[in-house]
Amino acid sequence: MKVLVIGGSGFLGTELVRQATAAGHETAATFASRPGRTPGAAWHPLDVRDPARVARVITDVAPSVVINASSGNSDWEVTADGAIHVALVAVEQGCRLVHVSSDAVFSGVHVHYDESCLPDPVSPYGAAKAAAETAVRLLVPGAAVARTSLIIGHGRSVHERMVHALAAGTRDGVLFTDDIRCPVHVEDLAAALWEITLSDTAGVFHLAGPDALSRHDLGALIARREGLDGAQLPAGRRADTSLPGALDVRLDSRATQERLQTRLRGAREFLRGDGPGVNHRDQVSPI
Repeated sequence: MKVLVIGGSGFLGTELVRQATAAGHETAATFASRPGRTPGAAWHPLDVRDPARVARVITDVAPSVVINASSGNSDWEVTADGAIHVALVAVEQGCRLVHVSSDAVFSGVHVHYDESCLPDPVSPYGAAKAAAETAVRLLVPGAAVARTSLIIGHGRSVHERMVHALAAGTRDGVLFTDDIRCPVHVEDLAAALWEITLSDTAGVFHLAGPDALSRHDLGALIARREGLDGAQLPAGRRADTSLPGALDVRLDSRATQERLQTRLRGAREFLRGDGPGVNHRDQVSPI
């Protein structure tokens, strides 16, 4: 099977590419600035804002499945329009499409959100992600939209690197005590995404861990695993800042989890003193 990972050089994309090549799939991936280092993958430069280039890459690769793991944060042209460009070509070429979305599509008013909940974003990033979701589901009825939360793993995530920098005193900032999410390990997330991709099921899926943690509590767990002094991590409240976005958003992934072999571990489990990269999934990657 030939697979294409849009955004393959990113944190999640790198793990998606690694798992695909390890499973023996013919793997292609795109990058915005520099190609990834995973051996066995064919790399293609791509600016998803350019519909002609998107069409050329997907047509040239001719994949059976496309996973769109790209993100331009609050850049509408990348996060929303780019997703639409990918969806239009995927449906034209008859590709299976899995679109990776975010818990940022929710406002936090209801705190707990399952797969049936409709987006109600309160930030530019959330609005772009919600628009992308809507377009993908309308343009490609057979597509899967997978929402996730904070992605952690191997010490390379944004949050893990921030904890190290704050503990070392090499950057300013605080970890919010009132900003709550459900972190997921990048290996678990990638394996679940491949499982969904190869199942041909459509609709909305939630892929987040079962533990709801503030960014500060998560930072303390990371610090303990790394042998850092978590007590030195500066704390603050997001509610006291002007930053846009929801405070408490907890993805309820139970319905999706019941359909998967891949177990989505909670942060308290995958950060409980294990070294980076240790994965205690009950099942090996289904691909």
